[in-house]
Amino acid sequence: MTDDWRHGLPFLPGNTFRDLTKTNHHRAQTLSYKNGFLIPEIPKVGIGQAALLSDHLTHCERTQLTVQTTARANEEAIPAPSVEFIPAHVAYDKKVLRFYGYFQEEIQLSPLEKYRVRPVVISYYLEDDSICVIEPEVENSGIPQGKLIKRQRLPKDNQGNYYHWKDLNVGIDISAYGVTYRLTSCDAYTKGYLESEGIVLNEPEEIPGDPYTEHRSQPQQSYITPSDFDSLKQFLTMDRKVLRFFALWEQADSIPRETRPVTIHYYLVDDTVEIREVHAPNTGRDPYPVLMRRQRVPKEIKPACEPFPTCVLEVSPQEVQEYYSPRAFRVGETVSILGREFLLYNCDEFTHNYYKENFGDIDLKPVQVLPKPELEIKKEIPPYNGFGSLEDSFQNCMSLIPAPPKKDLLKMLENDHKVLRYTARLDSQNEEDTKRRFIFSYFLSNDMISIFEPSLRNSGIIGGKFLEKTRIPKPGSSVDNPDYYGPADFAIGAVVEVFRRRFVLTDADLYVLKYLESIADQIPSHTLDSLRRHHGIAPEPAQTTEETPETENDS
Repeated sequence: MTDDWRHGLPFLPGNTFRDLTKTNHHRAQTLSYKNGFLIPEIPKVGIGQAALLSDHLTHCERTQLTVQTTARANEEAIPAPSVEFIPAHVAYDKKVLRFYGYFQEEIQLSPLEKYRVRPVVISYYLEDDSICVIEPEVENSGIPQGKLIKRQRLPKDNQGNYYHWKDLNVGIDISAYGVTYRLTSCDAYTKGYLESEGIVLNEPEEIPGDPYTEHRSQPQQSYITPSDFDSLKQFLTMDRKVLRFFALWEQADSIPRETRPVTIHYYLVDDTVEIREVHAPNTGRDPYPVLMRRQRVPKEIKPACEPFPTCVLEVSPQEVQEYYSPRAFRVGETVSILGREFLLYNCDEFTHNYYKENFGDIDLKPVQVLPKPELEIKKEIPPYNGFGSLEDSFQNCMSLIPAPPKKDLLKMLENDHKVLRYTARLDSQNEEDTKRRFIFSYFLSNDMISIFEPSLRNSGIIGGKFLEKTRIPKPGSSVDNPDYYGPADFAIGAVVEVFRRRFVLTDADLYVLKYLESIADQIPSHTLDSLRRHHGIAPEPAQTTEETPETENDS
């Protein structure tokens, strides 16, 4: 089927028909590579494609295309010189035309402004004819600023045309999405590019001022009451500067009369005074050092207010004739503050230098204050009352909040799980007690002893734990300085008195003998000999101090 049937019919809906014999529905290729670059390919104009391109081409473009096609058909083919092809996105990459301008924003419901002038920067990208509008950010403006229109092609009119760089110039208005932008100037590159393309630039303009910004830049009217004293200057120059005086407060109403040390602070920033007590350790007073809070202290009351009772007088600046100033505080003299007398006997180095620079006529003479004789209190430890251990009772006398007695951690770690075991019988005149047997356990980690009684059938005595782990003092030792039993006192056949009960040691482990031999220099010889004889080991011969003839010859 040919396309002759199309001629003579207007290209309107209803006058086109689908070709039922067409079997190839491939989409035309619009991209191709040239010199290594990916470029769009414009379909060639032919008999069957003329109608398709007619929708995308204007009348002038179709006429020009027809004339050029006819002329080229009549002319002879002349070979064109070979020129290297460079696509637009490579030739115009990173080439931007920058214009400066502004737009006016109408402000409603504001008595201070009717419109606002907002400057913008318009960037035109030659690569793809896109435009970006950015408003420079102003700190603390309260307006969402930055990128107003992201990079895109801006429509020029309702016919679908877009802005081109040929449409831009200085001193013109452009409209985009309902906002009119006024182009006032451009940068040097934009000016050179447009002039090289034959565009004559208009004269640059100035961006008009914003009425609201100019209104805010004007200083506001301020009403300052005339005053002889500048409090702001005092705050800026005297902040964190304090005069410190050391004084004595003698309490005449206390029985007996007492003199208490205090510190007087005079704050130069606002002429306030603060008094703090100096508490010595173990004075027994409450830990509240502030005697008088920081405040301005009146020095003289107006004569008209003196008859009024001072106990109910609310002192205000109207009643005060004069407040305390640095001149009222002089070292070596007495100052009266709220009915209390304070003797200033010294000051710190900063106060001394301040008076020397500002009050040269005032001579600060420190007063020698004799310290009170300290009473030597001898700490006496009360006698042991028998409750608890001696070390625990001693800790109660060392501090108000007692701490547990300190332990020998090194000894506990070295002798952990080391126990010396002995067998003993009860030394008693009662025949029933002579059959009872006991096991003594001596713990080397803390020098404690526990006694266990094995159960004996049909004896009528319940066996088990006879004595908890404790330290056993020797009979006859003092209560305040007891002497406790140790491994040196436990020999075979020795009598051990445990809280008025007598035990006779009858046996011991072989581990006891080996341990005592390892510390033989701390154990008496008769204790070691008794253990050796009990285990059938001959006692070692006694060492003599007489020198042998060989030793004499060697010497």
